[in-house]
Amino acid sequence: MAGFLISALGGSRTQIGGPTGAFVVIVAGIVARFGMSGLAMVTLMAGVILLAMGLTGLGSAVRFIPRPVVIGFTNGIAVLIASTQIKDFFGLRIGAVPSEFLLRMKMLIAHSASLNVPALLLGAGTLAILLGMPRLAKRVPGSIVAVLFCTGVSVLFHLHVETIGSRFGGIPRGLPPFAIPDFHAEHILPLIPSAFTVALLAALESMLSAVVADGMTGDRHNPNVELVAQGIANMVSPLFGGIPATGAIARTATNIRSGARSPVSGMVHALTLLVILLVAAPLASYIPLTALAAVLFVVAYNMGEWREIGGILQMGFTAIAVWLVTFALTVFADLTVAVSVGMALAALVYIYRIAETTTVSPVTEDYIRDGLPHTLQGRIIPPYVTLLRIHGPFLFGTTEKLVEATANLEAFMPVVILRLRNMTAVDATGVHAIETFARRLSDSGRSLILCGAMEQPSRLLQQPRFIAHVGSENIVLNIQAALDRALALDALHHGALAS
Repeated sequence: MAGFLISALGGSRTQIGGPTGAFVVIVAGIVARFGMSGLAMVTLMAGVILLAMGLTGLGSAVRFIPRPVVIGFTNGIAVLIASTQIKDFFGLRIGAVPSEFLLRMKMLIAHSASLNVPALLLGAGTLAILLGMPRLAKRVPGSIVAVLFCTGVSVLFHLHVETIGSRFGGIPRGLPPFAIPDFHAEHILPLIPSAFTVALLAALESMLSAVVADGMTGDRHNPNVELVAQGIANMVSPLFGGIPATGAIARTATNIRSGARSPVSGMVHALTLLVILLVAAPLASYIPLTALAAVLFVVAYNMGEWREIGGILQMGFTAIAVWLVTFALTVFADLTVAVSVGMALAALVYIYRIAETTTVSPVTEDYIRDGLPHTLQGRIIPPYVTLLRIHGPFLFGTTEKLVEATANLEAFMPVVILRLRNMTAVDATGVHAIETFARRLSDSGRSLILCGAMEQPSRLLQQPRFIAHVGSENIVLNIQAALDRALALDALHHGALAS
């Protein structure tokens, strides 16, 4: 239901909607405390919040969440998801596992002697197939192959491992009937923080997924329309026994790689799930839980954005502190607290960065002389160059302006010079935005040259990770050096065409 509505009503042409791994921790905590009726209330309340965000134009406000907070949040959720699957992967004989991370790990270690060898071997086999399948056949979904194979092995050899059927009694067959959930008025206030967390996570993940889709297809999604669709989907989902849904990055990317070009693909995806539910649900009871644990290990790894940590660690103390605090609070405290504290820290850092950009100093002859190589007056911009500039601090909340200004790359010349003389400050989100812009230009056959960066931006742009994206020879001191580099690139381009 949710996936069909997200595709039919959403602002992204190729986005796939549905439940995602990021919701595992939140959903489990709500059900443990308030039951399924509490989860239905949270889903419905989150849907109302998302709908209000979309109708009031707050969809664009999601970009004001800085990158260290996003990375810390996703890293923390990935660790939590992986930790919840250790019990089933190793087949440990434990009852209810605590929801707190430290208590959970302590209990898992205490019961490590109850290891089930067949479950471990089956889980390891599933993991091997999941990791090896993309190298053998990229278009074949490795998770389906792995789960089917390991389920067949479990049934064929009568392995004593826990399955969906042995723990839950299987999956109900047929379309869930329409039913208004049993709401409890006394639960509304305690559930408001969880509802805002679900809404924020749904908005954040759907926007990230839509941005990934835009990068793969060249389209531009409408964030507010997308949030309206997400809101309606989450309001309808609990009426059919569903849980929170959002845009799914991995499924959206797979959808595009499979040739999707319109929202019809997402609707077909939802209908295909319906057919599986109607036809194959009884077979699901034979699936070993260790196989599903292996799948979720891979899901946790893929959603964690671990490669981004290296970039954060090169951004200086403030970015590292925001990331580390968000990550630690996500794992050891509460998701709502993590986002709230992370945003508060990011706001303080933002104020600090803005304060740093304000200077008062006399205009001297040295100042005038040093500024001459950066001036545009009297310089001729050749026809093979497009000149852009960033004016002011390029921090989280402002990076979308670069995306908007460069939406149509076909209008750009083969060499693009980005003038940073008046960019007073940059942060991790800004650096990532320039990296993404450089990648887009490279994919379109164009080159990017950066020139004139001031002291604080210049330090961050000298990171090895950033230089690997842009090239050290394409980061120059002033506009004249940029024009000289552009001339060299144009000569190389014409030489390549001649050969």
